[in-house]
Amino acid sequence: MPTFTPPVRDMAFAIDEIGALDRISALPGYEEATSDLVGAVLEEAGRFGAGVLAPLNPVGDREGCVLEGEKVRLPTGFADAYRRFVDGGWNAVPFDPEFGGQGLPWLVATAVQEIWHATNMSFGLIPMLTQGAVELLSIHGTADQKALYLPQLVSGVWTGTMNLTEPGAGSDVGALRTRAVRDGDRYRITGQKIFITAGEHDAAENIIHLVLARLPDAPAGAKGISLFVVPKFLVNPDGSLGKRNDVSCIKLEHKLGIHGSPTCVMAFGEDDGAIGTLVGRENQGLALMFTMMNNARLSVGLQGVAIGERAAQKAVAYARERIQGTGPGRDAPGPIIHHPDIRRSLMTQRALVEASRALTYFTAARIDIARHAPDKAERAAAHALVDLLIPVVKSWGTANGVLVADLAVQVFGGMGFVEETGVAQHLRDARIAPIYEGTNGIQALDLIGRKLIRDKGEAMEVLLAEFRRAEADLAEQGGEDLARLRIELAAATGRCADTVAWVLAHQGDDPCLAGAAATPFLDLIALTAGGWMTARMALAAQRRLAQGDTDTPFLTAKIATARFYAEQILPRTAGLDVLVTAGADSVMALPVDGF
Repeated sequence: MPTFTPPVRDMAFAIDEIGALDRISALPGYEEATSDLVGAVLEEAGRFGAGVLAPLNPVGDREGCVLEGEKVRLPTGFADAYRRFVDGGWNAVPFDPEFGGQGLPWLVATAVQEIWHATNMSFGLIPMLTQGAVELLSIHGTADQKALYLPQLVSGVWTGTMNLTEPGAGSDVGALRTRAVRDGDRYRITGQKIFITAGEHDAAENIIHLVLARLPDAPAGAKGISLFVVPKFLVNPDGSLGKRNDVSCIKLEHKLGIHGSPTCVMAFGEDDGAIGTLVGRENQGLALMFTMMNNARLSVGLQGVAIGERAAQKAVAYARERIQGTGPGRDAPGPIIHHPDIRRSLMTQRALVEASRALTYFTAARIDIARHAPDKAERAAAHALVDLLIPVVKSWGTANGVLVADLAVQVFGGMGFVEETGVAQHLRDARIAPIYEGTNGIQALDLIGRKLIRDKGEAMEVLLAEFRRAEADLAEQGGEDLARLRIELAAATGRCADTVAWVLAHQGDDPCLAGAAATPFLDLIALTAGGWMTARMALAAQRRLAQGDTDTPFLTAKIATARFYAEQILPRTAGLDVLVTAGADSVMALPVDGF
């Protein structure tokens, strides 16, 4: 099978046309993010990913990680690849130059991160969590914490983790039992955390754990949680490493996929208590941790895009090679890519990957605007749109990743079920993404509850206005080629608007309504948002062709993909509105004892 080819053209197109790089590079601090520089960064990242990380992907899957005493050994080649990753400056791409970062936009960093997850999702999880730790400490850390931890975390010499989940407190973080006791200006942490990605490994000299814990006099529930920095090795005031802290990995989870990523059970304070320092104020830890969680949710949605891209490439390559049947209008056996059902599958994969990539990049660009736009109102509007779209990006991106990987296995047929082809690994790896960083059901509840009902539809109306603007642009500029897309996007937008109005009018009628309607509601918004993104890409492709762009095959493929999305994917929104407005009665009708 051919090796992975980073989709640099598709990524650059989405950065330019959906992320609006020209607008982002005009923001204060991003002036150096020119199209030429970004293109060079993507090309070099693609070489590193394809040349260094991709060959290690099956190695990690076969070998897994090994717990040796208190140490975790990563699969062969991973630690060396990580050191090369750090030496190349890849960990520092989006961070503040004050702490050694390169200061490039999140739009660009998101595209670069897609390459890491596509080439080796297990590897990509290490810098992904470190990135979240940098974000959290950059925003909420004290001056001393920033000076002590950020330079090494930004460079990637140290890595970071997020410690929320416990054996008796999964998604209900407020039920956690890990304790923190004041000890002068420090705290001693005792407790156990599970599902901690890269909680222990041999690729970095120190690991900085961000840990949620409860003080003895804290209020019950989520209001009584505090956040602490707990390093694997204590850090001296001059930045040098001190003694080993009282924190260790006591078990590695054996998982369906991402075998190359160590998923650890972490024990804090089995002797004298793990020493930690408070981030922010006591009892405000969960609110602060949402900075890291939202960062991770965008990245997890991106994992779905990445794994979908990787699987789709394999499916196309196999469909070109596999000889079976004659196919319509052919006299001799030929490659299965000539069969209409295979083409439908490949087009579905292409359309979903491209649309979810565009939505992820669009959201990343709004992060840049929310942080760097000179106008306060523009920053606030971008921030509101980011908050609204994060659960959509996370859920739809990861669901698409699983679906595309599954379709890729199906294209391979029986050989897809055989490990030697490698496509089964992508399906196994992809399956975790709809679960971690808040299950997709929780994301749907967040969208319909916090982002729609609590907001009374204000941010959602902004998003609907974007859908309508794309519809108007299609009517004005799209021509006959995109007429069906205009019709279907208008219909889907109408369903969204009507459903939003219905939910806002009836949400107080039944306490089960929001929970019962959440998932189909998110699916409705997500599929329509994909149509919005597809419309923007198709119009951009038409414009480039009209301006004399000679990359005709690439641009005409964008238009063909848009037509497919219009005819085969957007119509799926019909019926989702019915599922929402059906209410909760049938969902809750069967008593618990009836199951």
